[in-house]
Amino acid sequence: MTEPEGERKPARVVVADDQTVVREGIVMLLGLLPGVEVVGAAGDGEEAVRLAGELAPDVVLMDLRMPRCDGVEATRRIRARYPGTQVVVLTTFADDESLFPALRAGARGYLTKDAGGDEIVRAVHSVLSGDAGLSPSVQRRLLERLSQPEPVRPVQEAPDGLTARETEVLVLIAEGLSNQEIARRLHVSTATVKTHINNLFAKTGLKDRAQAVRYAYGKGPVRPPTG
Repeated sequence: MTEPEGERKPARVVVADDQTVVREGIVMLLGLLPGVEVVGAAGDGEEAVRLAGELAPDVVLMDLRMPRCDGVEATRRIRARYPGTQVVVLTTFADDESLFPALRAGARGYLTKDAGGDEIVRAVHSVLSGDAGLSPSVQRRLLERLSQPEPVRPVQEAPDGLTARETEVLVLIAEGLSNQEIARRLHVSTATVKTHINNLFAKTGLKDRAQAVRYAYGKGPVRPPTG
C-alpha cells in the first residue's frame, strides 16, 4: 500500500561534489527541505562509490567532473554494485558529451546546478518512483536530439589516430559546414568543435579546411557523390 504523502519516509541521499563550497551548500540546502535526508557527502567519485556501499543511500546526487574517478564512472560502478541506489546527476554541464554518457552509465536523473532545492527533491523522488528526474532543459535537449537526423558517419576509420568524434568533425568539414553548424549538428559547443579541429589538424599535419576536405576524400572517411 502506498504511504500517504505526509508519512512518506525521507529519501536518504549522498551528495558527491569535489568543490567543498558547492558540496556543503547543497548539503545545507537539502537539510532545510522536507522529503530528503542527507546521510553522507563525498569529495570525488571513489568516495561516492565507497559511501554508496557503506550507507546504502536511496540516491546519490552526482557531480560529473571530479578527480580520481569522474561522475560517469562512479555512476557505472554504483549501478553495477548497488542496484538499490539510484543516481541523479547534478552538474554545471548540459552538453551532449556530458549528458548521454551519464545516462548510458545508469543515471536516472540529470539536473544542472541552477536547479532549485524543490526541483532537486522532486527529481530524487521521481527516480525512486521509477520515473526519470530530468530538468526541463535536459528534456528539451533529449527531444531535440531525437528529432534531428543522425550525423553523417564515416565510411571507414580515418588514419593518423583520429578519434571517432574527430572523424565525424572531419566529415562535416568536408560537407562544407561551419564551426557553428557542426556544433549544432553534434549538439556540442563551438569551443568543443574548435578543440576537435585543432586536434585533428595536429594529428594529420593539415593547415586549413581546404586541405581537410582533400584529406577526407583522399584518405577514405568520406566518398565523393556518384551519379
